[in-house]
Amino acid sequence: MALALKSRLSRAITLGVLIGLTGLIFGLSPLGGDLEETLGLSLLFKLRGPRKAPSDVIIVSIDKISADHLGLPYDTRKWPRTLHARLVEHLAKEGASVIAFDMYFDEARSPGEDRVFAEAVGKAGNVVLCERIRSEKISLNGKESLPSGDVSIVRLLPPVTPIGENASALAPFPLPKVPVRVSQYWTFVTGAGETPTLPVVAFQIFSTQVYDEFLSLLKKASSYPLPETLPGKEMLSTPGTIEKTILAIRNIFEKEPAGSAGMLNWMSRAKTAPGDLPGQQRLASLVKMYRNPDSLYLNYYGPPGTITTVPYYRMIQKANGEGPPSPPSMKGKVVFVGLSELLEFEQKDGFYTVFSQEDGRDISGVEIAATAFANLIEDLPLRSLGPAAHIALLLWWGLLVGVLCRVFSAPLAAGGLIALGLLYLFFSEHQFASLGRWYPLVSPLFFQMPLAFFGAVLSKYIEANRERRNITKAFRHYVPAEVAERLAEDVAELKAGGRLVHGVCICTDVEHYSSLAETMELRQLGRLMNEYYERVFGPVKEHGGFISDVIGDSTLALWISSDPADLPRDEACLAALGIDSAVREFNRDREGPRLRTRIGVHAGQLLLGNVGAADHYEYRPVGDMVNTATRIEGLNKHLGTRILVSGEVMRHAEGLLAREIGAFLPEGKTRPLVVHELICAIGEADAQRRECCRLFQEGLSLFRRQLWDEAGVKFGEAGDCMEEDGPSRFYLRLCEEFRNNPPGESWDGVVRMERK
Repeated sequence: MALALKSRLSRAITLGVLIGLTGLIFGLSPLGGDLEETLGLSLLFKLRGPRKAPSDVIIVSIDKISADHLGLPYDTRKWPRTLHARLVEHLAKEGASVIAFDMYFDEARSPGEDRVFAEAVGKAGNVVLCERIRSEKISLNGKESLPSGDVSIVRLLPPVTPIGENASALAPFPLPKVPVRVSQYWTFVTGAGETPTLPVVAFQIFSTQVYDEFLSLLKKASSYPLPETLPGKEMLSTPGTIEKTILAIRNIFEKEPAGSAGMLNWMSRAKTAPGDLPGQQRLASLVKMYRNPDSLYLNYYGPPGTITTVPYYRMIQKANGEGPPSPPSMKGKVVFVGLSELLEFEQKDGFYTVFSQEDGRDISGVEIAATAFANLIEDLPLRSLGPAAHIALLLWWGLLVGVLCRVFSAPLAAGGLIALGLLYLFFSEHQFASLGRWYPLVSPLFFQMPLAFFGAVLSKYIEANRERRNITKAFRHYVPAEVAERLAEDVAELKAGGRLVHGVCICTDVEHYSSLAETMELRQLGRLMNEYYERVFGPVKEHGGFISDVIGDSTLALWISSDPADLPRDEACLAALGIDSAVREFNRDREGPRLRTRIGVHAGQLLLGNVGAADHYEYRPVGDMVNTATRIEGLNKHLGTRILVSGEVMRHAEGLLAREIGAFLPEGKTRPLVVHELICAIGEADAQRRECCRLFQEGLSLFRRQLWDEAGVKFGEAGDCMEEDGPSRFYLRLCEEFRNNPPGESWDGVVRMERK
C-alpha cells in the first residue's frame, strides 16, 4: 500500500514538474509574453473596471466642439497661437501648477503670433512643450566609397524660436502609431541621450515644493557627492534647467541604485506632521520615479474621458468672462493640453488601448500622457513580477495543478482547478487594483491548468491502458483473449452470468499419474509437470484454442463459436494430434518416467462463464459436453488408444484419417456415443494404416451383426496389420465373451461400459 502511494505521488510530482517547466517555457517565450500583455492584462483591467483618477490632473481638450464654438478650422495647425497664449495666461492666472502641451510648435507662423505665445509661455514660467522625435539613417562609407553600414541617429526637433526658448522645459512623448495596443510609455528615451519624457518633466516641476527636501535626502543617502551644477529650487524655472537637473539626478540613481532605498528609509524614520503628509507622499513618489526603469506599463483609469476633461473653448470663454458656469478650478493642477475627441469619427490622435471602445473610440495621446503623469503622482504604474518571482510562480503553480490533477479523479480535479483558478484570479485582481501588481494570467490559468488537466487524463489513460494490457496478459493465461480484455476493462464481469456457446472440447489425462506422484519428490514433480504442460499447451494455442482448466495431470482445452457451423473442429483435431506428437517428443527428449497421455475430443453446446460465489470465481465451461469429453478420454484406457473423438466432431471434420471404434454407453450416461480413433492427418496416412482401418471396419460391421467368429478373424487381421492395436484386442475379447454369452437378438450394437 505504501509503495503504491509512493509511486502514485512520484508520478504526480513528475507531472507537476513537467507542467511547471512547460508553463515556464511558454510564459517566457515571445508568444507567451504577447498573450499575457494582450489577453491577461485586458482581463485584469476588465475585472477591476474604471477607477478614480487623481484630482491633480486635468485635460484641456482640443476638439471639434471647441473648433465649432470658436469658429476655427479643425486643423489645429491653423489655430492662431495668440489663442494658445490666451489659454496659457488664463491657466497661469488661475494658479495651474504645470501647463503641458502635447502639441508640436516646430513650424514658424507670423512673427507676431509666435512672439505673443512665447511671451505668455515665458511669463507663466511653468509651461512644458513637446519635442518631436525624428530618426534618420546615415550611411557610413568604407574604402573606395563602398557602403560599410548604416547608423540610425535620433534627433529632437524643438519648438521654433522664440517659443521653445521661453518654455520652462522641452520634452518628447513618443507613442507608436501602428495598430498595436499601447501598454507602456517611456520615462526616458534611451536613443535620445536618456532624455526625460513629458510626464517625467511635468512631475518634476509639479514637485518643486519638495525639491530642496529631495536634495537633502539625496545627499544623506548617496555616497557620491552631489554635482555642484545641481540648481536650487529658485533656478528650476529657468528654461533648459529642469531637463539637465533631471538627467543629473538620474545619473546619480544609476550609479548608486541603493540610494533610493536609503532615501525612503530616511523618510520612514522622520516624524511627519499630518499636514505635511501630502508633501511626503509626493516626495516618496518622486524618489521612486527616478529608480523606475526606462519604460513603465500604463495603469489606465478607464475608458476615454475618465480623467477630468474640459473642452478648450470653455477655458477661453472663462478667460473672456463668458459662457456657462465655470469649469473646475485650475489652482495647483497639472493641465495637459492636446487633441482629444470622444467621438470615433472625429478622432485624429487616438491610440488603441485596453480601454478602446467597441464603437472605435480610442484614448488620445494627451490622455495617455496625463495617465502616465497621474501614475507617477500615485506611484502606481503597473509593475509585473520580477524574473525570479515570475519563474518561481510558474514552477510552483505548475507543480500544484499537476499534482492536483494527477492525484484526484477527473471530476474532483476539474472542480479543484476551477476553485483554485477563481482563488488565483481573485488574488490577482486584488493585487492589480490595490497595488498595481500584475500577476500573469494566461500562462497559469489558460495554459498550465488545461495542460495539467488533459495531461493528467492522458497519463492516466496511458497508465490504465498499460495496466489493462498487463491484466489482459495475465488473464490470458487462464481465459480466452476476448474474455481477458473484458475482465481487464470491467472486473464486475467476474460476477456476470455465463453465455451459451457451441464448442469443441479436448480433455487430456496422464496414465498412472497417481503412482508417479507418490514416488517423486514434490519439487521434481512440479518441474516435470511444468515442462509437460509447456509441450501440451503449445499445439492448443497454435491451433486457436485456449486452456480452460488444469487439475493435477488433466487439462481442458476449448474452441468456441456462437454458430455451430463455424466450429473449428479440424483445428481441434489437429491440436489433439499435435499434443500426442509433442508428448512423444517430450518422452524422447528426457530421461525418467514416461508420460502417456490419453485424449478425448467432443463437440456440443455449453455454458461458458464465471462459476463460483462470494469472493472466488473460476472461468470454466459448464455442461454435459465437458463431462462427455471426459468419458471419451476415459475410454482410451479400455481400448488401448491415445486419441478418441466423438462422432459429433468427426461428422464435420475433413482432411483427417480416423476409424470408427463403435458405439459405447459409458457408466452414468443414458445415451450411447459413437467414437472414432483419430490416427493422423490424411496427408500422412500410409497404405498400412489405411488397410488396417479397412479391416477393422469390416470386423466392426460383422460384430454388430453378431457374427462373432467372422468378426474375430477380421479383428485378428487388423491387429496383425497394426502392431499393438488396442481396439482390435478389445473386440477380440468381446467376440469371445459374446460367443459364450450372446447379448440377444434385441442387441443394438452398443457396448455398455460398466466402469470408467
